[in-house]
Amino acid sequence: MANYRGGRINEEVKREISNIIRNEIKDPRLTAMVSVTDVKVTKDLRYAKVFVSIFGKDEEEKNNTFLALKNASGYIRREIGQRINLRYNPQILFELDDSINYGMHIEELIAKVKDK
Repeated sequence: MANYRGGRINEEVKREISNIIRNEIKDPRLTAMVSVTDVKVTKDLRYAKVFVSIFGKDEEEKNNTFLALKNASGYIRREIGQRINLRYNPQILFELDDSINYGMHIEELIAKVKDK
């Protein structure tokens, strides 16, 4: 698969998964804000690793939201298969992406040092 094609597939799957999470999943455990930061589909189109960033009040809410996403992966996989015409329907694997929280923490540390 050419590199540009892989990038297009990644972006299309990311857009569709974001849409499905935002508009179609009706799980009451999804109370925190979920942002899909990146998607990496393997070259053989069998697996899609979805990186999500979850913003919630506390850790329990984040864990419940992540568990709800993992439980909805079968539904998301079926919807992706219907919306995107690919040779294989990729299995959805969710991963937590803490890079945004880490970046905010580093920015706070820099601000503290700057003030001193």
